[in-house]
Amino acid sequence: MPKGNFFTQSEPPLQGEHFKELLRHKNLVIERIVSSAEITPVEYVQTQDEWVLLLQGEAVLSMAGDSIELGAGDYIFVPAGVAHTVQKVSQGAVWLAVHLFPMDQP
Repeated sequence: MPKGNFFTQSEPPLQGEHFKELLRHKNLVIERIVSSAEITPVEYVQTQDEWVLLLQGEAVLSMAGDSIELGAGDYIFVPAGVAHTVQKVSQGAVWLAVHLFPMDQP
């Protein structure tokens, strides 16, 4: 069983976001995301469901026409096929993302 520390090497990048896969098992992927305040908003429409927890920092997401403010400890579920965008994020924001893929897709 692999062991690690969630916060090891979690410095934010100068721009954008850094994604680190922590676990991949069957149709489940868990990753850590560390954000810079310097991001270019990108609309994502994913084939998998995603549950995201903001552990540190603040962020504003747009999802299905709504603007959603998140602070440390807030979480949100993003169903597959729903467009979402990180519009604004604080420097060094740290996220835990849990992706649940359809059984026929890795």
